[in-house]
Amino acid sequence: MTLPVPADVLSKLKSVLGPDGWSVDPDRLAPKLVEWRGRWRGETPLLALPRSTEEVAAVVGICFEHGVAVTPQGGNTGLVGGQIPEGEILLSTERLRRVRDIAPVDDCIVVEAGVTLLETQAAAAEAGRFFPLSLAAEGTATIGGNISTNAGGTAVLRYGVMRDLVLGLEAVLPNGEVFSGLKRLRKDNTGYDLKQLLIGAEGTLGVITAASLKLFPVMVSRATAVVGLASPQAAVDLLVRAKAETGGGVEAFELMGRRGVENVLKNIPDTREMLSEPHPWYVLIELTSGEPGAAEAGMERLLAAAFEEGLIADAALAQNEAQAKAFWRVREDQSAGQKPEGAAWKHDVSVPLSRIADFIVEATAAAERFHPGSRVVAFGHVGDGNVHFDVLQPLGADGAAFSALRDEGSKIIHDLVAAYDGSISAEHGLGRMKSAEALRYKSPVQVETMRAIRTALDPKRIMNPRVLF
Repeated sequence: MTLPVPADVLSKLKSVLGPDGWSVDPDRLAPKLVEWRGRWRGETPLLALPRSTEEVAAVVGICFEHGVAVTPQGGNTGLVGGQIPEGEILLSTERLRRVRDIAPVDDCIVVEAGVTLLETQAAAAEAGRFFPLSLAAEGTATIGGNISTNAGGTAVLRYGVMRDLVLGLEAVLPNGEVFSGLKRLRKDNTGYDLKQLLIGAEGTLGVITAASLKLFPVMVSRATAVVGLASPQAAVDLLVRAKAETGGGVEAFELMGRRGVENVLKNIPDTREMLSEPHPWYVLIELTSGEPGAAEAGMERLLAAAFEEGLIADAALAQNEAQAKAFWRVREDQSAGQKPEGAAWKHDVSVPLSRIADFIVEATAAAERFHPGSRVVAFGHVGDGNVHFDVLQPLGADGAAFSALRDEGSKIIHDLVAAYDGSISAEHGLGRMKSAEALRYKSPVQVETMRAIRTALDPKRIMNPRVLF
C-alpha cells in the first residue's frame, strides 16, 4: 500500500488543477478504480484531471518534489491491472482530447493522449488516410494507453504494433519536465531513440501527453472470409499459403477454437454461426489492396487453392460490410463470451509462428492434466504468433477454488512459453499481474538494465511504483 498523501500536497495539486480539474467524488472515481474483469479494485486520495501538458507537468512535478506516487490512466481498458491505483494519485488523461494536426502529405496525425483509438481512426479517415491499429476496446481505449502498453491488435501482421506506428512523442517525465519529441520524421539518426523507452513502459518513465502517429493510404479493396479447419497447424499452413498467394496483402489472420465460438453464440446476443457446420477451429482472414477488386480476387484464389490442398473444410466470404462485421464480432467478443462462464486463468503469450500449433496442443494437454475438466479457449492473432490462451473453470466447479490455483496453473503455461522461446506478455503488458512473475524469465542483465534506466529517470520511483522492475 502506498503511504498516505499529505494534506498540503493535496492542496497544492487541487490549486494547480483548478476547481473542475480534480475529484474525490466516490461515484466519479468508482469506474476508474476497478479493472474490466473485476480482478483489481483500487483506491486513490485524488483523481487528477489535467486539461493540458502544462497541468500534467505541474501535477507530476509536485508529486516528484514530495515523493508522492502517481498512477497514470487512459481509458481503463488494460487487462493486467497496471492502471489501477492502490493509494497513489490517479492521473487521468481523459481531458487531453485534441487532435492537434493532420498532415496527409506527411502521412501523420498528431493527437493528445486522451483521444480514443476509434476517434483517431475517424479523424484519419476524414483526411483520406488510414490508421491501422484496431482492437476490441477501440471505442474507449486511448492513444496514451495504447502507446504505454505497446498495443497490438488485429493488423499487426501488415502494419506492426503500436511501437511501429509512433513517429514522435510528447511526455512529462517523472521530475515534471516535458519531453518535447513530436517530430514526424521517418529518419532521424541522431542518437538514442528516446521515444522508444516510453513506448511499452506502462507509465513507469513518465506520462505520455501527445503523439505523432503514422498514417497510411486507404485500401480501396477489402475481402473478409471465415474458414473452418481441423487444427492450428492447418491454420499456420494456410497463413503461409496466404502470404505467398497475396504478396503481402494479408491484413488480419485470426484464430478461434470451437469452444470460444460456442461461448460467444451462447452468451452474446445477436450472434450466429459463421459456417453451416461446426468445425474444431476457425480462421478469420482479411485481405486488402490498393487496386479495386484485387482483394476479392485474391481471396477467391486463396480459398480455391486451400480447398484443393485440403487445408480448409469450409469457407464463407463476406458479401457485404454487415456480414464482415458479423464475422468480426464473433472474434472480438471472445473475451466477453467467456465472462459468464466463471473463473478463468488468462494468458496473453507469444511464440514463434512456426511453433504456435505445437504450443497450443502441448499447453492444452498440460492444463487439462493439471486440472481435469478445465476448458481451454485459445484464440488470437496467429499471424504474429500471439495467442490468448485462457483456461476456464470446469462446468459446475467452485470458481473461487479454481481461481486460487491460478498462479500454479499459469506457471505451467508460462514455463512452456519460455521453453518455446516465447514471451509471457505479447500485447497486454506486465502490469500488476505479471511484473514479479516476469523476473523468472528475464536474464539478470535484462532486469538490471531496465532498473538502471528507471532509476536514472525516476530516482524516487513515483511513477506506477508496483509495475515492472
